[in-house]
Amino acid sequence: MAFAPEICVIIAAKDASRTIGRAVRSALREAEVAEVVVVDDGSADETAEAARAVDDVTGRLRVISLEANMGPAFARNHAIAHSGAPLIAILDADDFFLPGRFTRLSDQQDWDLIADNIVFLDGRHVTAEPDIAEFDAAPRLLELVEFVGGNISKRGAPRGEMGFLKPVIRRDFLERAGLRYREDLRLGEDYEFYVRVLARGGRYKLVHGCGYGAVVRPDSLSGRHRTADLKRLYEADRSILETERLSGEEEAAIRRHERHVRARYELRNFLDIKAESGLARAGIHGLANAGALPAIVSGIAFDKYDALTARQAQPDVVPTSPRYLLAATPARKAAPDPAGR
Repeated sequence: MAFAPEICVIIAAKDASRTIGRAVRSALREAEVAEVVVVDDGSADETAEAARAVDDVTGRLRVISLEANMGPAFARNHAIAHSGAPLIAILDADDFFLPGRFTRLSDQQDWDLIADNIVFLDGRHVTAEPDIAEFDAAPRLLELVEFVGGNISKRGAPRGEMGFLKPVIRRDFLERAGLRYREDLRLGEDYEFYVRVLARGGRYKLVHGCGYGAVVRPDSLSGRHRTADLKRLYEADRSILETERLSGEEEAAIRRHERHVRARYELRNFLDIKAESGLARAGIHGLANAGALPAIVSGIAFDKYDALTARQAQPDVVPTSPRYLLAATPARKAAPDPAGR
């Protein structure tokens, strides 16, 4: 049975005038969507106007403009507060839904959050209707340990963090669990939010069929962050450890993530000091913080290795096929009827 028109799509947008129209159109074409709330997060371009330009005059689109940039977590919370549909779907301003996404998800039951596979598309060549593989749905529940582990980057592997998942969320679960996005985070706000969802008993179902197109651009805002953002993220892990009820295995997974992010912070902080005050000052800082030295030394070594291999690699190679977040099994096609029926 299909969803009734009971989904609110929330889109936090910052300087997204080039892509917001495609995102809004992809939401409005889905019959299950009752509301689309765009929060223009202090854009310096015509993001709000571009969103309104694709309104289908069904009364479902609302565009809210913030005078100052408050960050994606604040913008999403603002959209949640200014909407009322029982289901909330997250859509980034660069991205779009594939046709029929919510019809396919409506086959699933027993969830508080549900997300499907993501196809990553090169922003230089993306089309509104990409050729996407069909996969078996293979629905399963996502556990906290797997989710946290899927957000720890591995060198040499494509960036494919589980935090990129864009679920449909039951509003009544958020209210019962007392959950909203943490507004002081501008990096990893999705990760922190979903960890708390899982820690508080949320049933997070994954479907391996693909319904979400993520556009990868080198100038994406999500690819840029400050050193302070890394610090807030590992501190958020520590807050989760202090405030949530976790099993031993879950606690160990979050500690691994905290160490991973803290190592990135220590390297970035060292490089910031070097850039601002010189190598000698940075060296004094490193020696005074002996616990940070392994992260700094190994990080510099890996960065130099990556730079060397990048020079030897062929530049600007465009992927020949889409990349998917979740490993999946191609859907089996029905055998032809020998009688021609």
